[in-house]
Amino acid sequence: MEFASARILVTNDDGIHAPGLGVLERIARSLADDIWVIASEAEHSGASHSLTLTMPLRIRRTGRRRFAVGGTPADCVLLGVNEILADRRPDLVLSGVNAGGNLGEDIAYSGTVAAAMEATLLGIPAIALSQVRREGHPVRWAAAARHGADIVRRLTARSWPADAMVNVNFPDRADGRVEGIEAVRTGRRKIGGALDRGVDPRGNPFYWMGTLRDEDPSIRGTDLFAVNEGRIAVTALRTDPTHDAETRRLRRAFE
Repeated sequence: MEFASARILVTNDDGIHAPGLGVLERIARSLADDIWVIASEAEHSGASHSLTLTMPLRIRRTGRRRFAVGGTPADCVLLGVNEILADRRPDLVLSGVNAGGNLGEDIAYSGTVAAAMEATLLGIPAIALSQVRREGHPVRWAAAARHGADIVRRLTARSWPADAMVNVNFPDRADGRVEGIEAVRTGRRKIGGALDRGVDPRGNPFYWMGTLRDEDPSIRGTDLFAVNEGRIAVTALRTDPTHDAETRRLRRAFE
């Protein structure tokens, strides 16, 4: 990609005021001049690829080439491409930097990944970026800030299939130093097992989804293993979720 003339759309799922969005905006501005920030008014972590279909969406200008959308991350990309940037589509969409990793099964729930996926469905190259952190500790943005621009340059120096996007996770390193970059598959990291149960002031029970995950960081070649070893994990994802082998078996079963 020739960044001198590139238009980049920057978005996220943590909201227009999120620190990680500021990190990503600085990364983008180190690459190109034509940067547009279009992000949700509020946090939409776990929103996945949801679209707002039952209520109107509103766009609020918050600065030069900067907009807040009252909807999901996918809404932001859809409105950004088809409305705000209708005169000229972006050449690249960057989503993040998410406050916490998007590893393993996280990608099924992640609004950060979904924003990049929406761009891919619209025919625009896209990269999702996330900064891994230790649970219960503040996010340390050093690795993403230090290596983000280089990762984007290296990824966009090559072409990738129209149905593919890239998911990047930076390890939690206070000084930003990493042990390398590794192209990996997704590991196993399921959220939802930790439920906090409580009773509200009216005596009604409630449940709050915890952040603890059942994960296995020991499997080599996975995103979890890479970041736990201090490496940047780079994973190619595709928009087509078809299970080809099982589809062939189903075809034989229904012949």
